[in-house]
Amino acid sequence: MSAEGLLRAMRELLDEGGLRGRVLVRDLDTGTELGIEPDTPLPSSSLAKVPLALATVERIRRGELDGATALDVRPGRATAPGPTGIGRFRHPVRIAVDDLLYLSMCLSDSAAADALFTLTPPGQVAEILGEFGVRGITVRHAMGELTDTPAERFGAAQAHLAHALAIDSGTGGSGHRVPQLDISHASNGSARAYVDLLQALWRPSKVPAESAARVRELMAHNVLRQRLAPDFASDATTWSSKTATLLNLRHEIGVVEHTDGQAFAVAVLTESRVPAQAQPGAEALMAQVARTLRDHLRQL
Repeated sequence: MSAEGLLRAMRELLDEGGLRGRVLVRDLDTGTELGIEPDTPLPSSSLAKVPLALATVERIRRGELDGATALDVRPGRATAPGPTGIGRFRHPVRIAVDDLLYLSMCLSDSAAADALFTLTPPGQVAEILGEFGVRGITVRHAMGELTDTPAERFGAAQAHLAHALAIDSGTGGSGHRVPQLDISHASNGSARAYVDLLQALWRPSKVPAESAARVRELMAHNVLRQRLAPDFASDATTWSSKTATLLNLRHEIGVVEHTDGQAFAVAVLTESRVPAQAQPGAEALMAQVARTLRDHLRQL
């Protein structure tokens, strides 16, 4: 099948599954790539933790921060709640910057990320990205802002109402009645921008090798592996990634490295039209599309 026919089939498959996808898969050494709407930005949600991690480890490398410095973090309403991490704690804790990095990246702990944002605010994260030549990723706010959505107001029993509002309240110009889904307000990026970030981390030129290696290590230990990992992790590959979920958005970016030396950067950003919180079929579909594009590139 030609590349054009393959992309058309993948678009139709996503549409049949209730998803609109922005996808890009790139061979990190040849630059050959295949994509579906790769230049259309979407709100980043927890993907913004990757630029935050890069900025933090780079400031540690420069001597501006000390990874051993312990911060006092209070759980509860003062921090960003979430299904894992400090937001679930009952008592205040002291945690080193290095360990906050682990919690933020590997458990997607939003409270840990917000503690790091107190040291390196969104504007400074954006400046460091710019220094490294990474364009197209906008970091505007900390993670706590993502927890004030209709999902929190409706509660778990009415989660479908929050998702219905997310699906039906967008505008043709990528605006949205929910601020966290409005790209003029929210941190955002395109599939291409996130693949460019992965390229900068796995084949560093402007990013210092020490900083790139630390972010790669964090992504390799991501414990959230229900989305793309089942189609990319094997005895012959390693899969390093970061996921993000917000209302009807499901994203994952990562790099699959083969034992023969080939490596592919993958970014799958999606919007669902299905008003449901749990959508394992959508996650499996995301992985199927990404792997199909990777398989096509691998055969070239």
